Amino acid sequence: MASPVAQVDGQDTGNGFFSKILEKLAQRQSLSAAEAERAFGVIMDGAIAPERIAAFLMALRVKGETQDELLGAVTALRQRMHAVPDMPADAIDICGTGGDNYGTLNVSTAVAFVLASLGVPVAKHGNRAVSSLSGASDVLTALGVPLTGEGGELARQMRSSNAIFLAAPNHHPAMRHAAGVRRALGLPTLFNLVGPLVNPAGVKRQLLGVFSAQWLYPIAEVLRQLGSECVWAVCGQPKDGHGGIDEITLAGPTDVVALENGRLIRFCIEPEMAGLAYAPICAIQGGNAQHNAQALEDLLRGVPGAYRDTVLLNAACALHVAGRATILHDGRIDSSALKDCVAQAARSLDNGAALAVLNGLRSPLPDAHARDMTGSS
Repeated sequence: MASPVAQVDGQDTGNGFFSKILEKLAQRQSLSAAEAERAFGVIMDGAIAPERIAAFLMALRVKGETQDELLGAVTALRQRMHAVPDMPADAIDICGTGGDNYGTLNVSTAVAFVLASLGVPVAKHGNRAVSSLSGASDVLTALGVPLTGEGGELARQMRSSNAIFLAAPNHHPAMRHAAGVRRALGLPTLFNLVGPLVNPAGVKRQLLGVFSAQWLYPIAEVLRQLGSECVWAVCGQPKDGHGGIDEITLAGPTDVVALENGRLIRFCIEPEMAGLAYAPICAIQGGNAQHNAQALEDLLRGVPGAYRDTVLLNAACALHVAGRATILHDGRIDSSALKDCVAQAARSLDNGAALAVLNGLRSPLPDAHARDMTGSS
């Protein structure tokens, strides 16, 4: 379906319109949401050459991207994505923007297995690494989890395991027009922020890690405008780090902007609130996909350490976002309730439930069941 914004300045289409956008950005002028929606739309429609896409992304970065530009980009991509139908209304996504350059182990992917084992439906959206060593799709492939875009199989996975993993290329084919440029730039761009906001399952609940605290409020506000119900946008501030990290951290405080009951509130989480010890960011240093996959499987088998505790803290907060616990009262963290959620998540690791989710997703369909699914799709 054509974007309604395509009628703005309708006499200028494609490259003519895009040249005007580049000129505006060269003058350090910000785009309206409508202009950004149309600019990202023509990129996603394959009408713009790679070098002009690179110029556009870098001009936005140098000027400083805005909330309206993010809203426009998200709207354009949502209009072009291949949505996943018939997902649970209370499904949650746990993801990060990437772009923090810490190269840690995969935290949100591990949290997904924990939540699913606790009965929370998870529709985790992710991609291969662009500005890190191992993205969600990389580590899942190394773990032997098939990444399908087929609706019937995704529905089966959700019914049987409470979890699906949505690889961005399967659902956002239009993003291929910018993929090469993003790899070549090797820097965080507005696409890092857009990705977590275009979940194909249409989730209304998200624990969303952000690489820079300046984006916490704009991201939460964009999701509020687009109809989300509960969102925690989080940015950890490691004491031994070089800036923000896109997850709740043990290495220092974590800034949070939360969408709760239609309002945005800001607060901070410290690891001691959850009864967990400080750990430096290097304690969860990751590697390539095989290295991170082995660490994740070890975690699911009960191996202790900073990686486990980081996952427990993020999972505990995600239980609140999923509506399965209440750890926030009057804008303050209830330490006792948070500790209870940490203990609940820990049990799922220690009793093998989270590992069972992984193993279930690894399992191929039985032949008879496969035939049934094929016949009903």
